[in-house]
Amino acid sequence: MTGADVRRLAERCGFELAGVARAAPADDRDSYHAWVDAGFAGEMDYLTGRRAEMRDDLRTLLPSARSVICVGKLYNTPQPYSTQFDAAELAWISRYAWGEDYHRVLRAGLRRLEAALRERAGAPFDSRICVDTAPLAERTYARLAGLGWIGKNTCLINQPRGSWFFLGELLISLEIEADAPPPDRCGTCRRCIEACPTEAIVPFGGRHAVDSRLCISYLTIELRGGITEDQRAGNGGHVFGCDICQDVCPWNHRAPVTADVAFHPRQVAPPLERLAALSEAEFGELFGDTPVWRARYAGFLRNVAVAMGNRALPQFRAALEKLAAFEDPVVAEHARWALGRLANPSWKATGTLRGGRLRTKTSQPLMNVDGH
Repeated sequence: MTGADVRRLAERCGFELAGVARAAPADDRDSYHAWVDAGFAGEMDYLTGRRAEMRDDLRTLLPSARSVICVGKLYNTPQPYSTQFDAAELAWISRYAWGEDYHRVLRAGLRRLEAALRERAGAPFDSRICVDTAPLAERTYARLAGLGWIGKNTCLINQPRGSWFFLGELLISLEIEADAPPPDRCGTCRRCIEACPTEAIVPFGGRHAVDSRLCISYLTIELRGGITEDQRAGNGGHVFGCDICQDVCPWNHRAPVTADVAFHPRQVAPPLERLAALSEAEFGELFGDTPVWRARYAGFLRNVAVAMGNRALPQFRAALEKLAAFEDPVVAEHARWALGRLANPSWKATGTLRGGRLRTKTSQPLMNVDGH
């Protein structure tokens, strides 16, 4: 079986990208441990300790592994990027979370690929499917498998197709000729670095890395408890995740869109007032089978309160007063902070927002987004 065979089968199983890497220790494991030691993982314990050590070599997941098949699933849609967003009453949810939970979609595709490989191989082999949650250096092996290079924003970038991809892996005990990694084509471009409202993309080890503790995605998804006051303004209108570093990337300017209905948008930019009024049951009904569920109900309301404070629209007062009386003390405190912003609308945001307009260091035109 050849790498070309694998790519053809993967395409039939719904993957736009596919390649093969050797099942060898990760070639950037030292830099990953340095990233962890620098504290850049924040409170994400699943990236540190024993699980960090397991990431060094994928054979901790499948001792008999000889090859790893890496796949990419496109999730981009035709809707405008966040850098084209100019509607102060609406929230922003990261593009990857607009549709169905990608874990289920990728696992289903990888199971089809696994079955197709077994039929093609004609002999038994060991295998293991990995999607996101396993202690595996996904982007490292995807790069080695030729899917793309790792950009300054630490996303995997494919030259003709950009970076809007979910990644998955199939570890197998078969020996398949490995693909070659492509060259790094970021060059001297700094658009992602300059556009990041919280300056989360930092020089590190001769390259660049994301300090998760500064990243809007970390603050709105992974961080439990309160967001420090000095970090709230940078979140702008984001209530779940952030896409800015991908939105401004030149390699995404002509990125294709997915044909998979699983990723067709359900919620792009819903009204903040609507989100603030959600009961826990309504939150589950609206987001229970999407990635947004990861923020949890109270964490999501915390994010909504911060976004309202950053937008500082008088119409948010009633909703924020209700959140200020919420039973969760973290939500209540963030709502009180937001009410203070409404009382002082002339405050100057240090992050993305001034006067309700999302600003990044890009010349792209702004467009309205229909969030209803």
